Amino acid sequence: MVKSMSVHIGAKMGEIAPTVLMPGDPLRAEFIAKTYLKNPVCFNRVRGMYGFTGLYKGKEISVMGHGMGMPSIMIYATELLSDYGVKNIIRIGTCGGIDPAFEVGKVILANGAATDSNMNMLTFGGMSYAPVASYPLLRMADDTARKQGLDVHIGPVLTQDAFYKTHDFPYETWVEHGVHVVEMEVAALYTVASRLDANALAILTVSDNVITGEEMDSETRERALTDMIELALETGVSINNE
Repeated sequence: MVKSMSVHIGAKMGEIAPTVLMPGDPLRAEFIAKTYLKNPVCFNRVRGMYGFTGLYKGKEISVMGHGMGMPSIMIYATELLSDYGVKNIIRIGTCGGIDPAFEVGKVILANGAATDSNMNMLTFGGMSYAPVASYPLLRMADDTARKQGLDVHIGPVLTQDAFYKTHDFPYETWVEHGVHVVEMEVAALYTVASRLDANALAILTVSDNVITGEEMDSETRERALTDMIELALETGVSINNE
C-alpha cells in the first residue's frame, strides 16, 4: 500500500493539481467539485476535510477545505505546498464588512492582510510582517473579473483570531486606513505562500456587515457565491496556462 505524503492529507503524489481552490467548509469543497468539475475524484477524507481533483474546461484543478482560523489553513497550505508540489492556492470564502458602504454580495480580491494575531509576531521575533497576495494571481483574477463584467474591490483585509468578540473593537480605525472587511485566514495563507515561494490569493464575498447588521438573503447568497466560485475557477485554469 502506498502511503500518503503528509500528516493531515491522505493523498498520494500526483493526485492533487498544481492549483487548489480552498473554501473553509469541506462540504462547500464537495459541492464545488460535484457542481463544476468533470469526473471529480476524492483525494482526502482525513478529519473530514474533503479534497477533490477533477477537470474544469479540460484543465486539471483541485478543491479542498481548509477549516477555520489561521492555524488550520496554515497546516493544510504548508502540506499542499511543501509535500505535494502545489503552486497556486486560491482561498474562496466569506468575510464581514466593517465599513457601512460595503454591502453584502460584494466580491473582494485581497491584495494584503493585516492581523490581530500573534502568530507572525512570534515568527518574526516581535516585528511586524506584511503578508501580501501573489501578483500573478491577483492580476489574473482582476483581468478575469473585468472580462466577466464583475465589479470587484481590490484591497487589504483584516485577519482576526476571534470570531466572537468579548470587547469593543476599533473597526473605524481600520476603515480609515483602507481596510474594509474582516475574516480569519488570509494573513496565514499569504505568509506560508511567501515562505514556500508559491502563489496565493483570497477571493472573498461579503456575507454580512458587522456595523449595519445586514446579512445575505438566500437569493443574494446564491448569486454572489456563484460569482466568486466561477471567478476563482477561471483564474485557476488561466494561471495554469501561463
